[in-house]
Amino acid sequence: MLNKNDIVEVEIVDLTHEGAGVAKVDGFVFFVDNALPDEVIKMRVLKLKKNIGFGKVEEYVTLSSNRNQDIDATYLRSGIADFGHMTYEEQLKFKRKQVVDNLYKTAGISDVEVAETLGMETPYAYRNKAQVPVRRVKGQLETGFYRKNSHDLIPIEDFLIQDKEIDKLIVFVRDLLRRYDLKPYDEKEQTGLIRHLVVRRGHYSGQMMLVFVTTRPKVFRIDQVIAKITEAYPSVVSIIQNINDKNTNAIFGKEFRTLYGQDTITDSMLGNDYE
Repeated sequence: MLNKNDIVEVEIVDLTHEGAGVAKVDGFVFFVDNALPDEVIKMRVLKLKKNIGFGKVEEYVTLSSNRNQDIDATYLRSGIADFGHMTYEEQLKFKRKQVVDNLYKTAGISDVEVAETLGMETPYAYRNKAQVPVRRVKGQLETGFYRKNSHDLIPIEDFLIQDKEIDKLIVFVRDLLRRYDLKPYDEKEQTGLIRHLVVRRGHYSGQMMLVFVTTRPKVFRIDQVIAKITEAYPSVVSIIQNINDKNTNAIFGKEFRTLYGQDTITDSMLGNDYE
């Protein structure tokens, strides 16, 4: 009979759609982060339910040939790169498998040909929009991403998948917020001012929009903050404030105000310009 904190040797036989390894032992199906099919691990039992459990890798006995050894475990813990521990070629195969499995399991269709997944030459720094929480960590205002299944912020400067100019702007604004002592939002206490920074960048135009999501309309010394941002980043052609005073997981509230420049940014796609 398995109990919490037991350590057992298991083989990973599958992956969930969220990237967790699947192991079967003593009638339980276990889900284990950072574990790949064909790997044998020593697993610590974290939680047991009726017939499923959750485990943690204590030791790798056998590593998969499809494991990506280069990724920092911080990204896996944050959920930014759920499949970052898997080689990109294997990720593409897994995405195709998900389509095949869903067609069969959900729709009962097995006679449809599913083509190979078309990948990217460089699967990094492609995302043109970032939504980054602002919180206090160890007494200091930080930007980053939540730890998986929690609202604990992990400070991150390089998000791997975001446009590098977006990452640079977020770090620059983070440092300004610290300098001008603007208070980060505290979910538990329902205090503070700055909840999120949202940045969008036109891939071809290079234009950037920065959105401050705040708990109230008035932002102390915001004009000085804006002057510093636009001086350092002329590509920021739009700065917006969104006011979200609700105790909610939703990022945006209903009210938007343009603080600087344009209401929109423009980019091109297939020969057309879009706002």
